[in-house]
Amino acid sequence: MSPKLVRPFESIEDTQEFIELLTDAIGQAAREVQEETEQAHRSSQPRRAEAFQLAHYKLEQLALHVRKSRRIMNDLRMIRRMLANERG
Repeated sequence: MSPKLVRPFESIEDTQEFIELLTDAIGQAAREVQEETEQAHRSSQPRRAEAFQLAHYKLEQLALHVRKSRRIMNDLRMIRRMLANERG
């Protein structure tokens, strides 16, 4: 007997749940990086502060892409529902 394959993204809803978790993790990371940035500024570590600023910028970019992905997933779900209604 073969083991059942685990497929975490079997549906749009599963993927949306993952995107929500990812959004939360990005937000938490951004808050932590912002705190580290402020601490580096207070301790007169400009290169460290600059590196944290870059990390924060990259997290903002990632958050933007995830928001776009969420909108795309919502569009796909809506299209799926429209197609299901046409069939039924």
